Amino acid sequence: MPIPETLTTASHGDLDLRLAHGAWPADLAGDVLFSAPMISGGSPSAIFDLGCIIRLSLSAGTHGAAPDRFAWRTRAIESPSKRIHDRAPDAFVATTVGHRSSFGPLNAANTAPLPWGDRLFVTWDAGRPVELHPGTLDFVAEVGSIDSWGPSMMGDTVLPTILTSAHPVTDRARGGMWTTKLDPVLEPTFAMAPSVVFWRPDRTDVSVWPIEGIAFNGSTHTVSHTRDWVILCDSGNFRADLGEMMGGERTVTVDDDAPVWLLRKDQVLSTPPGTPVRPVCLRVAPPNGHFYARYDDADGISMVWEGMDLLDLGLAHRAGDVDLLGRPMPPTAIGLYNMAMARSTLNEIVIDPNRGVVADQVRHSDDWTFNLQLSAMDWSPAGQAAPTAHHVTYQGCRPGNVSERAAQLYRGRIERSQLTEETPASLATFRRGGLEVISRWEYGDVGDLPTSPTFVPRSGSAAGGDPGGHDGYVVQPVFNDGGFRVELFDAARVGAGPIATLRAAANECVPLMLHSAWMPTTSELVDAPRLSFADDVTDARLAGLDRPERRVVASVAEELG
Repeated sequence: MPIPETLTTASHGDLDLRLAHGAWPADLAGDVLFSAPMISGGSPSAIFDLGCIIRLSLSAGTHGAAPDRFAWRTRAIESPSKRIHDRAPDAFVATTVGHRSSFGPLNAANTAPLPWGDRLFVTWDAGRPVELHPGTLDFVAEVGSIDSWGPSMMGDTVLPTILTSAHPVTDRARGGMWTTKLDPVLEPTFAMAPSVVFWRPDRTDVSVWPIEGIAFNGSTHTVSHTRDWVILCDSGNFRADLGEMMGGERTVTVDDDAPVWLLRKDQVLSTPPGTPVRPVCLRVAPPNGHFYARYDDADGISMVWEGMDLLDLGLAHRAGDVDLLGRPMPPTAIGLYNMAMARSTLNEIVIDPNRGVVADQVRHSDDWTFNLQLSAMDWSPAGQAAPTAHHVTYQGCRPGNVSERAAQLYRGRIERSQLTEETPASLATFRRGGLEVISRWEYGDVGDLPTSPTFVPRSGSAAGGDPGGHDGYVVQPVFNDGGFRVELFDAARVGAGPIATLRAAANECVPLMLHSAWMPTTSELVDAPRLSFADDVTDARLAGLDRPERRVVASVAEELG
Protein backbone atom coordinates (compact mmCIF):
# COMPACT_ATOMS: atom_id res chain seq x y z
CA MET A 1 0.00 0.00 0.00
CA PRO A 2 1.50 3.36 -0.96
CA ILE A 3 1.54 6.24 1.52
CA PRO A 4 -1.79 7.91 2.42
CA GLU A 5 -3.35 9.79 -0.49
CA THR A 6 -4.64 12.42 1.92
CA LEU A 7 -1.09 13.73 2.40
CA THR A 8 -1.78 15.85 -0.68
CA THR A 9 -5.58 15.80 -1.00
CA ALA A 10 -6.63 16.88 2.50
CA SER A 11 -6.67 20.54 3.52
CA HIS A 12 -5.19 22.27 6.53
CA GLY A 13 -7.79 23.69 8.88
CA ASP A 14 -9.07 23.85 12.43
CA LEU A 15 -10.21 20.70 14.23
CA ASP A 16 -11.51 19.86 17.69
CA LEU A 17 -9.99 16.53 18.65
CA ARG A 18 -11.76 14.08 20.96
CA LEU A 19 -10.17 11.62 23.37
CA ALA A 20 -10.84 8.31 21.60
CA HIS A 21 -8.70 6.03 23.77
CA GLY A 22 -7.05 6.00 27.18
CA ALA A 23 -6.78 8.69 29.83
CA TRP A 24 -5.18 12.09 29.33
CA PRO A 25 -2.48 12.74 31.98
CA ALA A 26 -2.97 15.62 34.40
CA ASP A 27 0.75 16.52 34.27
CA LEU A 28 0.69 17.37 30.56
CA ALA A 29 0.46 21.01 29.48
CA GLY A 30 1.63 23.51 26.89
CA ASP A 31 1.32 23.37 23.12
CA VAL A 32 2.83 21.25 20.36
CA LEU A 33 3.53 23.30 17.23
CA PHE A 34 3.85 21.92 13.70
CA SER A 35 5.19 23.50 10.52
CA ALA A 36 3.72 22.49 7.18
CA PRO A 37 3.47 23.53 3.52
CA MET A 38 -0.04 24.57 2.56
CA ILE A 39 -0.29 21.89 -0.21
CA SER A 40 -1.98 24.33 -2.56
CA GLY A 41 -1.13 22.35 -5.69
CA GLY A 42 0.70 25.36 -7.09
CA SER A 43 4.23 23.96 -6.77
CA PRO A 44 5.90 21.04 -8.60
CA SER A 45 7.42 20.03 -5.24
CA ALA A 46 5.09 19.92 -2.25
CA ILE A 47 7.82 20.80 0.24
CA PHE A 48 8.32 24.23 -1.41
CA ASP A 49 4.77 25.50 -0.90
CA LEU A 50 4.05 28.48 1.34
CA GLY A 51 3.88 27.58 5.00
CA CYS A 52 1.40 27.40 7.84
CA ILE A 53 1.78 26.92 11.58
CA ILE A 54 -0.40 24.45 13.49
CA ARG A 55 -0.95 24.45 17.26
CA LEU A 56 -2.19 21.44 19.24
CA SER A 57 -3.18 22.49 22.74
CA LEU A 58 -2.37 19.78 25.28
CA SER A 59 -5.09 21.11 27.61
CA ALA A 60 -8.74 20.47 26.78
CA GLY A 61 -11.14 23.37 26.44
CA THR A 62 -8.68 25.99 25.18
CA HIS A 63 -8.52 28.13 22.02
CA GLY A 64 -12.26 27.86 21.48
CA ALA A 65 -12.56 24.08 21.89
CA ALA A 66 -15.32 22.54 24.02
CA PRO A 67 -14.34 21.49 27.56
CA ASP A 68 -13.82 17.88 26.45
CA ARG A 69 -12.06 18.70 23.17
CA PHE A 70 -8.46 19.54 22.26
CA ALA A 71 -7.89 22.45 19.89
CA TRP A 72 -6.01 21.81 16.64
CA ARG A 73 -5.62 25.28 15.13
CA THR A 74 -4.00 26.23 11.81
CA ARG A 75 -2.84 29.64 10.61
CA ALA A 76 -1.26 30.52 7.27
CA ILE A 77 1.94 32.48 7.82
CA GLU A 78 1.06 35.95 6.55
CA SER A 79 4.62 36.98 5.77
CA PRO A 80 5.53 39.70 3.25
CA SER A 81 6.12 36.88 0.75
CA LYS A 82 2.60 35.50 1.13
CA ARG A 83 0.96 38.94 1.14
CA ILE A 84 2.73 39.96 -2.07
CA HIS A 85 1.93 36.59 -3.66
CA ASP A 86 -1.75 36.90 -2.72
CA ARG A 87 -1.94 40.33 -4.36
CA ALA A 88 0.02 39.42 -7.49
CA PRO A 89 -0.10 35.62 -7.96
CA ASP A 90 0.50 35.82 -11.71
CA ALA A 91 3.90 37.42 -11.09
CA PHE A 92 5.23 34.19 -9.55
CA VAL A 93 6.47 31.14 -11.48
CA ALA A 94 6.68 27.83 -9.63
CA THR A 95 9.90 25.82 -10.12
CA THR A 96 11.27 22.58 -8.69
CA VAL A 97 13.03 24.61 -5.98
CA GLY A 98 10.45 27.26 -5.09
CA HIS A 99 8.98 30.33 -6.78
CA ARG A 100 10.65 33.15 -8.71
CA SER A 101 9.30 36.57 -9.60
CA SER A 102 10.32 40.17 -10.25
CA PHE A 103 9.75 40.73 -6.52
CA GLY A 104 12.21 37.94 -5.74
CA PRO A 105 11.54 34.39 -4.43
CA LEU A 106 9.04 33.42 -1.77
CA ASN A 107 10.18 32.75 1.77
CA ALA A 108 8.03 29.65 2.32
CA ALA A 109 8.73 29.47 6.10
CA ASN A 110 7.20 25.99 6.14
CA THR A 111 9.71 23.65 7.77
CA ALA A 112 10.25 23.94 11.52
CA PRO A 113 8.87 25.80 14.54
CA LEU A 114 11.60 27.17 16.83
CA PRO A 115 10.45 28.25 20.31
CA TRP A 116 13.00 30.43 22.10
CA GLY A 117 11.90 31.32 25.59
CA ASP A 118 8.63 33.24 25.16
CA ARG A 119 9.30 33.90 21.46
CA LEU A 120 8.30 31.73 18.50
CA PHE A 121 10.06 31.48 15.15
CA VAL A 122 9.51 29.36 12.03
CA THR A 123 12.18 28.48 9.51
CA TRP A 124 13.00 27.27 6.01
CA ASP A 125 16.21 26.40 4.15
CA ALA A 126 15.79 29.21 1.61
CA GLY A 127 14.63 32.18 3.65
CA ARG A 128 15.20 34.17 6.80
CA PRO A 129 13.68 32.89 10.06
CA VAL A 130 10.23 34.39 10.63
CA GLU A 131 8.89 35.43 14.04
CA LEU A 132 5.24 34.77 14.96
CA HIS A 133 3.12 35.99 17.84
CA PRO A 134 3.06 33.02 20.26
CA GLY A 135 -0.54 33.69 21.23
CA THR A 136 -2.26 34.64 17.99
CA LEU A 137 0.26 33.02 15.58
CA ASP A 138 0.23 36.24 13.53
CA PHE A 139 3.28 37.23 11.49
CA VAL A 140 5.55 39.62 13.43
CA ALA A 141 8.87 40.08 11.58
CA GLU A 142 11.67 38.43 9.66
CA VAL A 143 15.07 38.06 11.29
CA GLY A 144 17.83 40.41 10.18
CA SER A 145 17.81 43.16 7.59
CA ILE A 146 18.60 42.30 3.98
CA ASP A 147 21.65 44.56 4.11
CA SER A 148 23.09 42.77 7.14
CA TRP A 149 22.66 39.33 5.54
CA GLY A 150 24.73 40.53 2.60
CA PRO A 151 24.38 40.04 -1.16
CA SER A 152 21.31 38.14 -2.33
CA MET A 153 21.85 35.28 -4.75
CA MET A 154 19.39 36.51 -7.40
CA GLY A 155 20.01 40.24 -7.12
CA ASP A 156 18.92 43.04 -4.82
CA THR A 157 15.15 42.40 -4.77
CA VAL A 158 12.32 43.24 -2.38
CA LEU A 159 12.11 39.54 -1.46
CA PRO A 160 15.74 38.42 -1.09
CA THR A 161 17.26 35.06 -1.97
CA ILE A 162 18.83 33.97 1.31
CA LEU A 163 19.76 30.29 1.56
CA THR A 164 20.06 29.48 5.23
CA SER A 165 19.32 26.63 7.68
CA ALA A 166 15.92 25.18 8.52
CA HIS A 167 17.29 24.36 11.98
CA PRO A 168 19.10 27.28 13.59
CA VAL A 169 20.15 26.69 17.17
CA THR A 170 19.72 29.07 20.10
CA ASP A 171 22.67 29.66 22.40
CA ARG A 172 21.53 30.62 25.89
CA ALA A 173 25.05 31.21 27.19
CA ARG A 174 25.89 33.72 24.45
CA GLY A 175 22.41 35.14 24.07
CA GLY A 176 21.92 34.55 20.37
CA MET A 177 20.94 32.29 17.48
CA TRP A 178 23.45 30.48 15.24
CA THR A 179 22.50 29.81 11.65
CA THR A 180 24.06 29.87 8.18
CA LYS A 181 24.05 31.56 4.80
CA LEU A 182 25.04 30.07 1.44
CA ASP A 183 26.43 32.11 -1.46
CA PRO A 184 27.11 30.82 -4.98
CA VAL A 185 30.63 30.57 -6.36
CA LEU A 186 31.50 29.82 -9.99
CA GLU A 187 35.12 28.67 -9.78
CA PRO A 188 36.28 26.02 -10.43
CA THR A 189 32.61 24.93 -10.87
CA PHE A 190 29.26 26.13 -9.58
CA ALA A 191 29.00 25.48 -5.83
CA MET A 192 27.89 27.05 -2.55
CA ALA A 193 30.20 28.84 -0.12
CA PRO A 194 28.88 28.75 3.46
CA SER A 195 29.00 31.43 6.13
CA VAL A 196 28.17 31.16 9.82
CA VAL A 197 25.62 33.69 11.06
CA PHE A 198 24.86 34.96 14.58
CA TRP A 199 21.82 36.99 15.61
CA ARG A 200 21.17 38.66 18.93
CA PRO A 201 17.44 39.12 19.62
CA ASP A 202 17.91 42.72 20.77
CA ARG A 203 19.08 43.73 17.27
CA THR A 204 17.58 44.00 13.80
CA ASP A 205 20.71 42.92 11.96
CA VAL A 206 22.79 39.74 11.83
CA SER A 207 26.55 39.16 11.85
CA VAL A 208 28.01 37.02 9.05
CA TRP A 209 31.42 35.32 8.80
CA PRO A 210 32.45 33.46 5.60
CA ILE A 211 33.93 30.02 6.25
CA GLU A 212 37.39 29.96 4.76
CA GLY A 213 38.19 27.59 1.90
CA ILE A 214 34.85 25.75 1.77
CA ALA A 215 32.64 25.22 -1.31
CA PHE A 216 30.16 22.36 -1.70
CA ASN A 217 27.05 21.33 -3.61
CA GLY A 218 24.38 20.83 -0.96
CA SER A 219 22.64 22.60 1.89
CA THR A 220 23.17 23.29 5.59
CA HIS A 221 19.84 21.97 6.79
CA THR A 222 20.83 21.61 10.46
CA VAL A 223 23.01 23.60 12.84
CA SER A 224 24.04 22.13 16.18
CA HIS A 225 26.32 23.28 18.95
CA THR A 226 28.10 22.46 22.18
CA ARG A 227 29.40 24.70 24.91
CA ASP A 228 32.41 25.71 22.79
CA TRP A 229 31.64 24.68 19.20
CA VAL A 230 29.20 25.39 16.37
CA ILE A 231 28.72 22.34 14.11
CA LEU A 232 27.71 22.61 10.45
CA CYS A 233 27.60 20.06 7.67
CA ASP A 234 26.38 19.41 4.15
CA SER A 235 23.22 17.45 4.88
CA GLY A 236 23.85 15.51 1.67
CA ASN A 237 20.22 14.57 0.96
CA PHE A 238 19.12 17.51 -1.15
CA ARG A 239 20.85 18.34 -4.40
CA ALA A 240 19.50 20.96 -6.80
CA ASP A 241 20.02 19.76 -10.38
CA LEU A 242 20.59 22.72 -12.70
CA GLY A 243 20.02 20.54 -15.77
CA GLU A 244 16.66 19.41 -14.44
CA MET A 245 15.73 23.00 -13.63
CA MET A 246 16.40 23.82 -17.30
CA GLY A 247 14.05 21.05 -18.45
CA GLY A 248 16.46 18.12 -18.74
CA GLU A 249 16.58 14.76 -17.00
CA ARG A 250 17.85 14.59 -13.45
CA THR A 251 21.43 13.30 -13.19
CA VAL A 252 22.48 14.55 -9.73
CA THR A 253 22.37 12.07 -6.82
CA VAL A 254 22.92 12.26 -3.08
CA ASP A 255 26.33 11.49 -1.61
CA ASP A 256 27.66 8.51 0.35
CA ASP A 257 29.13 10.71 3.08
CA ALA A 258 29.09 14.37 4.09
CA PRO A 259 31.62 17.02 5.11
CA VAL A 260 31.39 18.41 8.64
CA TRP A 261 32.76 21.78 9.75
CA LEU A 262 33.52 22.71 13.37
CA LEU A 263 33.86 26.35 14.40
CA ARG A 264 35.00 27.48 17.84
CA LYS A 265 32.42 29.98 19.10
CA ASP A 266 34.84 32.32 20.83
CA GLN A 267 37.01 32.47 17.71
CA VAL A 268 34.01 33.42 15.58
CA LEU A 269 32.61 36.04 17.93
CA SER A 270 36.01 37.68 18.46
CA THR A 271 36.52 38.02 14.69
CA PRO A 272 35.16 41.13 12.93
CA PRO A 273 32.04 40.19 10.90
CA GLY A 274 32.82 39.72 7.23
CA THR A 275 36.27 38.27 8.02
CA PRO A 276 36.67 34.59 7.04
CA VAL A 277 36.95 32.06 9.86
CA ARG A 278 38.78 28.75 9.54
CA PRO A 279 36.91 25.51 10.38
CA VAL A 280 38.06 22.09 11.57
CA CYS A 281 37.04 19.70 8.76
CA LEU A 282 36.12 16.01 8.68
CA ARG A 283 33.66 13.66 6.94
CA VAL A 284 30.90 11.42 8.33
CA ALA A 285 28.79 8.72 6.63
CA PRO A 286 26.02 8.37 5.68
CA PRO A 287 24.55 11.78 4.79
CA ASN A 288 22.03 12.96 7.34
CA GLY A 289 18.82 14.87 7.63
CA HIS A 290 19.50 16.01 11.18
CA PHE A 291 22.15 15.77 13.86
CA TYR A 292 22.14 16.79 17.50
CA ALA A 293 25.10 17.40 19.78
CA ARG A 294 25.30 16.99 23.54
CA TYR A 295 25.97 20.43 24.99
CA ASP A 296 28.70 19.19 27.35
CA ASP A 297 31.85 18.81 25.22
CA ALA A 298 34.46 18.16 27.93
CA ASP A 299 35.06 14.65 26.56
CA GLY A 300 34.66 15.52 22.90
CA ILE A 301 31.72 16.42 20.67
CA SER A 302 29.10 13.70 21.14
CA MET A 303 26.39 13.66 18.47
CA VAL A 304 23.41 11.64 17.35
CA TRP A 305 23.71 11.54 13.56
CA GLU A 306 20.43 10.59 11.88
CA GLY A 307 21.37 9.00 8.58
CA MET A 308 19.08 9.24 5.58
CA ASP A 309 20.63 6.46 3.55
CA LEU A 310 19.74 6.86 -0.14
CA LEU A 311 16.81 9.19 0.51
CA ASP A 312 16.73 11.86 -2.19
CA LEU A 313 14.74 14.91 -1.08
CA GLY A 314 15.51 16.70 -4.34
CA LEU A 315 13.92 14.04 -6.54
CA ALA A 316 10.20 14.76 -6.69
CA HIS A 317 7.71 12.36 -8.31
CA ARG A 318 6.25 13.59 -11.55
CA ALA A 319 3.49 12.56 -13.93
CA GLY A 320 4.39 9.38 -15.84
CA ASP A 321 6.53 7.85 -13.09
CA VAL A 322 6.00 4.24 -12.06
CA ASP A 323 6.95 2.80 -8.69
CA LEU A 324 9.34 -0.07 -7.95
CA LEU A 325 6.49 -2.57 -8.25
CA GLY A 326 5.65 -1.38 -11.76
CA ARG A 327 2.51 0.53 -10.81
CA PRO A 328 1.79 4.03 -12.12
CA MET A 329 2.63 6.59 -9.47
CA PRO A 330 -0.75 7.85 -8.22
CA PRO A 331 -1.59 11.49 -8.98
CA THR A 332 -1.65 12.15 -5.23
CA ALA A 333 2.08 11.33 -5.01
CA ILE A 334 3.15 13.81 -7.69
CA GLY A 335 5.33 16.45 -6.10
CA LEU A 336 6.28 14.36 -3.06
CA TYR A 337 9.90 13.40 -2.55
CA ASN A 338 11.39 9.99 -3.33
CA MET A 339 11.56 7.94 -0.14
CA ALA A 340 14.49 5.86 1.14
CA MET A 341 16.04 3.18 -1.05
CA ALA A 342 18.03 1.61 1.83
CA ARG A 343 17.67 1.02 5.54
CA SER A 344 18.42 4.12 7.59
CA THR A 345 21.48 4.19 9.82
CA LEU A 346 21.41 5.91 13.21
CA ASN A 347 24.88 6.84 14.43
CA GLU A 348 26.21 8.08 17.73
CA ILE A 349 29.64 9.55 17.24
CA VAL A 350 32.25 11.30 19.33
CA ILE A 351 34.45 13.79 17.49
CA ASP A 352 37.86 14.87 18.73
CA PRO A 353 37.79 18.53 17.60
CA ASN A 354 41.49 19.01 18.21
CA ARG A 355 42.42 16.30 15.72
CA GLY A 356 39.37 16.64 13.48
CA VAL A 357 38.54 12.93 13.57
CA VAL A 358 35.70 10.66 14.65
CA ALA A 359 37.16 9.12 17.82
CA ASP A 360 34.28 6.75 18.57
CA GLN A 361 31.19 5.57 16.70
CA VAL A 362 28.19 3.31 17.29
CA ARG A 363 25.77 2.42 14.48
CA HIS A 364 22.26 1.02 14.47
CA SER A 365 20.49 -0.32 11.39
CA ASP A 366 17.87 -3.06 11.15
CA ASP A 367 15.23 -4.43 8.81
CA TRP A 368 12.65 -2.08 10.39
CA THR A 369 14.75 1.12 10.15
CA PHE A 370 13.65 2.23 6.67
CA ASN A 371 12.79 5.89 6.23
CA LEU A 372 14.05 7.44 9.42
CA GLN A 373 11.60 10.33 9.55
CA LEU A 374 12.17 12.63 12.52
CA SER A 375 13.01 12.42 16.21
CA ALA A 376 12.10 13.78 19.63
CA MET A 377 14.33 14.80 22.53
CA ASP A 378 14.40 16.90 25.66
CA TRP A 379 15.39 20.43 24.57
CA SER A 380 15.77 21.82 28.10
CA PRO A 381 19.28 23.01 29.08
CA ALA A 382 19.64 20.09 31.50
CA GLY A 383 18.34 17.66 28.91
CA GLN A 384 20.82 18.87 26.30
CA ALA A 385 23.73 18.73 28.76
CA ALA A 386 23.05 15.11 29.70
CA PRO A 387 20.61 13.45 27.24
CA THR A 388 19.37 9.99 28.17
CA ALA A 389 16.84 8.97 25.50
CA HIS A 390 16.40 9.66 21.80
CA HIS A 391 12.99 8.87 20.28
CA VAL A 392 12.93 8.16 16.53
CA THR A 393 10.04 7.65 14.11
CA TYR A 394 10.61 5.31 11.16
CA GLN A 395 8.02 5.26 8.37
CA GLY A 396 8.88 1.76 7.11
CA CYS A 397 9.87 0.49 3.67
CA ARG A 398 7.73 2.20 1.02
CA PRO A 399 8.46 0.81 -2.48
CA GLY A 400 5.22 2.43 -3.62
CA ASN A 401 6.83 5.80 -3.04
CA VAL A 402 10.12 5.01 -4.76
CA SER A 403 10.06 5.59 -8.51
CA GLU A 404 11.62 3.34 -11.12
CA ARG A 405 13.22 6.52 -12.48
CA ALA A 406 15.02 6.93 -9.12
CA ALA A 407 16.05 3.27 -9.08
CA GLN A 408 17.63 3.62 -12.51
CA LEU A 409 19.42 6.81 -11.46
CA TYR A 410 20.85 4.96 -8.43
CA ARG A 411 21.57 1.71 -10.27
CA GLY A 412 24.45 -0.11 -8.56
CA ARG A 413 23.86 1.68 -5.24
CA ILE A 414 20.61 0.03 -4.17
CA GLU A 415 19.60 -3.57 -3.36
CA ARG A 416 16.19 -4.07 -4.94
CA SER A 417 15.68 -7.28 -2.96
CA GLN A 418 15.25 -5.11 0.14
CA LEU A 419 12.52 -3.04 -1.53
CA THR A 420 9.86 -5.61 -2.42
CA GLU A 421 7.08 -4.97 0.12
CA GLU A 422 5.57 -2.27 2.28
CA THR A 423 6.56 -2.66 5.93
CA PRO A 424 5.04 -1.00 9.00
CA ALA A 425 6.25 2.12 10.74
CA SER A 426 7.82 2.19 14.19
CA LEU A 427 8.48 4.53 17.10
CA ALA A 428 11.70 3.54 18.86
CA THR A 429 13.58 4.83 21.90
CA PHE A 430 17.38 4.61 21.92
CA ARG A 431 19.60 5.02 24.94
CA ARG A 432 22.13 7.82 24.55
CA GLY A 433 25.67 6.59 25.06
CA GLY A 434 25.40 3.33 23.12
CA LEU A 435 22.20 3.37 21.01
CA GLU A 436 20.66 0.32 22.65
CA VAL A 437 16.98 0.02 21.73
CA ILE A 438 15.19 0.65 25.01
CA SER A 439 11.71 0.19 23.62
CA ARG A 440 9.90 0.02 20.27
CA TRP A 441 6.28 0.25 19.13
CA GLU A 442 5.45 -1.20 15.71
CA TYR A 443 2.31 -0.14 13.87
CA GLY A 444 0.03 -2.94 12.77
CA ASP A 445 -1.41 -1.11 9.76
CA VAL A 446 0.95 -0.26 6.89
CA GLY A 447 -1.53 2.50 6.04
CA ASP A 448 -0.33 4.35 9.16
CA LEU A 449 2.33 6.95 8.41
CA PRO A 450 3.58 8.66 11.59
CA THR A 451 5.28 12.02 11.27
CA SER A 452 7.32 14.29 13.55
CA PRO A 453 7.26 13.12 17.21
CA THR A 454 7.65 15.62 20.06
CA PHE A 455 8.96 15.10 23.57
CA VAL A 456 6.93 16.90 26.25
CA PRO A 457 8.41 17.10 29.76
CA ARG A 458 6.29 16.00 32.67
CA SER A 459 4.51 18.77 34.59
CA GLY A 460 4.46 20.89 31.43
CA SER A 461 7.69 22.66 32.34
CA ALA A 462 11.16 22.31 30.86
CA ALA A 463 12.45 22.62 34.46
CA GLY A 464 10.15 19.90 35.83
CA GLY A 465 10.71 16.20 36.18
CA ASP A 466 13.92 14.30 35.50
CA PRO A 467 15.58 15.75 32.35
CA GLY A 468 17.14 13.83 29.50
CA GLY A 469 14.21 12.58 27.43
CA HIS A 470 12.89 9.62 29.42
CA ASP A 471 10.65 11.38 31.97
CA GLY A 472 7.67 12.76 30.10
CA TYR A 473 5.62 11.98 27.03
CA VAL A 474 6.03 11.55 23.27
CA VAL A 475 3.31 13.13 21.13
CA GLN A 476 3.07 11.23 17.84
CA PRO A 477 0.78 12.36 14.96
CA VAL A 478 -0.27 9.61 12.54
CA PHE A 479 -1.55 10.08 8.98
CA ASN A 480 -4.03 7.52 7.69
CA ASP A 481 -6.63 7.75 4.93
CA GLY A 482 -9.17 6.45 7.46
CA GLY A 483 -8.61 9.45 9.69
CA PHE A 484 -5.85 11.48 11.31
CA ARG A 485 -4.98 10.86 14.94
CA VAL A 486 -2.54 11.98 17.63
CA GLU A 487 -1.10 9.29 19.89
CA LEU A 488 0.46 9.90 23.30
CA PHE A 489 3.20 7.61 24.63
CA ASP A 490 4.91 7.38 28.00
CA ALA A 491 8.47 8.35 27.04
CA ALA A 492 9.89 5.66 29.33
CA ARG A 493 7.80 2.87 27.75
CA VAL A 494 6.92 3.61 24.12
CA GLY A 495 6.87 -0.14 23.39
CA ALA A 496 3.77 -0.49 25.57
CA GLY A 497 1.83 1.47 22.96
CA PRO A 498 -0.08 4.72 23.19
CA ILE A 499 -1.59 5.57 26.57
CA ALA A 500 -4.09 7.96 24.94
CA THR A 501 -5.28 8.79 21.43
CA LEU A 502 -6.93 11.92 20.03
CA ARG A 503 -9.05 11.81 16.87
CA ALA A 504 -11.03 14.30 14.85
CA ALA A 505 -14.76 14.12 15.48
CA ALA A 506 -15.59 12.90 11.95
CA ASN A 507 -12.24 11.15 11.32
CA GLU A 508 -11.03 14.02 9.16
CA CYS A 509 -7.58 13.82 7.60
CA VAL A 510 -4.80 16.39 7.47
CA PRO A 511 -2.11 16.82 4.79
CA LEU A 512 1.67 16.64 4.93
CA MET A 513 3.39 18.20 7.96
CA LEU A 514 7.09 18.57 8.64
CA HIS A 515 8.76 19.40 11.97
CA SER A 516 7.28 19.94 15.42
CA ALA A 517 8.26 21.43 18.78
CA TRP A 518 6.81 21.76 22.28
CA MET A 519 6.34 25.18 23.88
CA PRO A 520 4.79 26.29 27.18
CA THR A 521 1.54 28.14 26.54
CA THR A 522 2.35 31.83 26.00
CA SER A 523 -0.11 34.55 25.04
CA GLU A 524 1.96 37.75 25.12
CA LEU A 525 4.40 39.12 22.56
CA VAL A 526 7.82 39.95 24.03
CA ASP A 527 8.79 43.61 23.67
CA ALA A 528 11.94 43.70 21.51
CA PRO A 529 13.41 45.62 18.55
CA ARG A 530 12.06 44.14 15.32
CA LEU A 531 12.65 44.67 11.63
CA SER A 532 9.86 46.35 9.69
CA PHE A 533 9.19 45.17 6.14
CA ALA A 534 9.23 48.82 5.07
CA ASP A 535 12.78 49.14 6.41
CA ASP A 536 13.94 46.69 3.74
CA VAL A 537 12.07 48.36 0.87
CA THR A 538 14.70 50.64 -0.68
CA ASP A 539 14.50 52.62 -3.91
CA ALA A 540 17.10 50.30 -5.44
CA ARG A 541 14.91 47.25 -4.69
CA LEU A 542 11.85 48.95 -6.15
CA ALA A 543 13.70 49.96 -9.33
CA GLY A 544 13.16 46.59 -11.00
CA LEU A 545 9.38 46.69 -10.54
CA ASP A 546 6.72 48.27 -12.71
CA ARG A 547 4.21 50.72 -11.27
CA PRO A 548 1.48 48.16 -10.35
CA GLU A 549 4.11 45.99 -8.65
CA ARG A 550 5.37 48.96 -6.66
CA ARG A 551 1.81 49.62 -5.52
CA VAL A 552 1.61 46.01 -4.30
CA VAL A 553 4.78 46.45 -2.22
CA ALA A 554 3.53 49.76 -0.83
CA SER A 555 0.21 48.25 0.22
CA VAL A 556 1.96 45.36 2.01
CA ALA A 557 4.34 47.75 3.76
CA GLU A 558 1.39 49.86 4.90
CA GLU A 559 -0.57 46.82 6.05
CA LEU A 560 2.37 45.56 8.10
CA GLY A 561 2.89 48.96 9.66
